[in-house]
Amino acid sequence: MVDIKNLVVVGAGQMGHGIGQMALMAGYNVTLVDIKDEFVDKGWNKIDEGMKKLEAKGTLPGGKSAADFMANCKKSIDLASAVKDADIMIEAVIEKMDVKQQVFRTCGENAPAHCIFASNTSTMSITDIGKESGRPDKCIGMHFFNPVPLMRLIEVIYSEHSSDESIDIGMEFAKSIPCLRGERYIAKVLRDRPGFICNRVTAPPQIYQNYIFDRCAEEGISWDQLDNDARTGPMSITVLADYVGIDVLYHGQMYYSQTLSPDFAPGKVVTKLFNEGKLGMKTGQGFRDWSKGRPEPDKSAGKARIYKMKYPIAIMLNEACRLLEEGVTTSWEVIDKTLMAGMNMPGPMAANVNTWQKQVEVLNELVELTGKEYFKPSELLKSGKWVDMK
Repeated sequence: MVDIKNLVVVGAGQMGHGIGQMALMAGYNVTLVDIKDEFVDKGWNKIDEGMKKLEAKGTLPGGKSAADFMANCKKSIDLASAVKDADIMIEAVIEKMDVKQQVFRTCGENAPAHCIFASNTSTMSITDIGKESGRPDKCIGMHFFNPVPLMRLIEVIYSEHSSDESIDIGMEFAKSIPCLRGERYIAKVLRDRPGFICNRVTAPPQIYQNYIFDRCAEEGISWDQLDNDARTGPMSITVLADYVGIDVLYHGQMYYSQTLSPDFAPGKVVTKLFNEGKLGMKTGQGFRDWSKGRPEPDKSAGKARIYKMKYPIAIMLNEACRLLEEGVTTSWEVIDKTLMAGMNMPGPMAANVNTWQKQVEVLNELVELTGKEYFKPSELLKSGKWVDMK
């Protein structure tokens, strides 16, 4: 096993500087890399700010100061030079395949032979990202969740060519990264499939959401009415869509429509918002007007009574069974734990061990309602054999 001391994080944005901060707290030397000095400086300053906050609370490990940790954080805009002594590289750049492939190509040409190359992509193929690296056996996925300091999950993902040794090194490294809110959960993802575990299970409900959005638009149902009967967690359905970003939803759905099923294609409402540049919170306008802060639905508008929570639950159970069919994991307990650690939501499996037959009926009902073939119950779900795959 490689003794990891030096980490290079490529991409100094929110995910990159979050990874960098936690790696510094674990005792690693970190080099933060981006394409412009201003981007690197901004990321470095965010790490420094985070460290100083923890220092003020007295929660930095080892009795060290923020300055002690920041002394081990370098900045660079020259990736080729930065990876010369790297033991592991984590790529956290924009979700564009050609950009990620260029990062891996440059690292393959310049990093030491033992260096592990990891991608923080949330959905894209690790196999495709690493195919031009020249050392595909060293390429793995290492998917952190946002914000990195607070979210407990890291998915460590096999590509089609990853060696067991590379995955083992990735797992050990991931386990060493602290979390400010509870213990890390590291999910080993055995197959390189779109969305891996967490994002894959939570993606198909977006097909149902698109159906609901478009139906509301067609029937003149207001977003206030919809939000009043479709609040999942702390945010209502349209506010959450704006918070995530209409562009993020659009691109993610396009990717899944090309890799999983055409049923994932963005609906009319999401496509219209995307084309008009109304991307949600980041632009001040999406489904909602964000100019005065987070919007709250008008409760006096009443409820649409159109969104049924039973459908997303059945959809996620079905998708989780697909992951078991595909060999992405061999345990439904791993799926449930992954969703809790990554989304702070209970997974769909344990709750349906004794009620899965009912969910088969719900899915058949949903196919009739929406016409979406992707909602058809999987063979594993219908057989009930998944129950024993604990």
